[in-house]
Amino acid sequence: MAIRVLLGFRIPDEELNRLFEVYQQFVENVFSLPVDLPFSGYRRGIRARETLQKGLEKAIQEKLQNTQGKDYADALDILIESGKEHGKELTMQELKDGTLELIFAAYATTASASTSLIMQLLKHPRVLEKLREELRSKGILHNGCICEGSLRLDNINSLYYLDCVIKEVLRLFTPISGGYRTVLQTFELDGFQIPKGWSVMYSIRDTHDTAPVFKDVDVFDPDRFGQGRTEDKDGRFHYLPFGGGVRTCLGKHLAKLFLKALAIELASTSRFELATRTFPKITLVPVVHPVDGLKVKFFGLDSNQNEILTETDAMLGATV
Repeated sequence: MAIRVLLGFRIPDEELNRLFEVYQQFVENVFSLPVDLPFSGYRRGIRARETLQKGLEKAIQEKLQNTQGKDYADALDILIESGKEHGKELTMQELKDGTLELIFAAYATTASASTSLIMQLLKHPRVLEKLREELRSKGILHNGCICEGSLRLDNINSLYYLDCVIKEVLRLFTPISGGYRTVLQTFELDGFQIPKGWSVMYSIRDTHDTAPVFKDVDVFDPDRFGQGRTEDKDGRFHYLPFGGGVRTCLGKHLAKLFLKALAIELASTSRFELATRTFPKITLVPVVHPVDGLKVKFFGLDSNQNEILTETDAMLGATV
């Protein structure tokens, strides 16, 4: 989705799969110690980045040469036009860097949140059933099937409890820990003066853990965002899974729509269960994710909510 929708690239599946393998090597080593030795994580990350950028340069050149027939502007188009509007034509290196950053932001964070969503639905079957009840009440789920034509944007946006579930997943399991900013004007915070020009980091995770508006911060409780509580509405910048201010995440609406569509699909057409005895440990770098993946068995359901038998057991197992 990031490659084809956000960037408008038309890369053949075989080449896309190869680039994805290289991309995974890049992500796994993006926070390596900067020790440039043979077989080090840093060296593997640099090589993966170089390979990725070669593939991206080819895709960018093809995109720039084929602009006919497009009736919309994707994220890369907007990036290019923004440079022209400010009197600065972006170089190929700047385009490659920007493209790689867009892919990382679109893929790694959404994959992290999707995995966290599935894990929480596994841990909290009552939440999953309440979600199904909302889908039935809105006419989206009927007799175990998604009603044809019901998955419209207005219908999805009307699912209030689903919105609360996604918000709670992002509160407890924000994919990235924080962000960096440059101080534009000297200010004081808790008695400390922060000079203009300094680089500062804000922590999303620590903010969510310590914000006084959240009760029982370690408990997965989507109802905290319900109409009777609205804990995210009390005060500014207590809840910021997508950052805050003018530099808030540009892709937040797309990411939330993706997570909602995934939740609807899972709640409507499948039964799923943990394929291991215990849930995996979670690591926070480079994004929140299970150390060895989250192993899940998925079972398709027919209109009578009976499991659909698959031809091979391999179709039942997946690691997310």
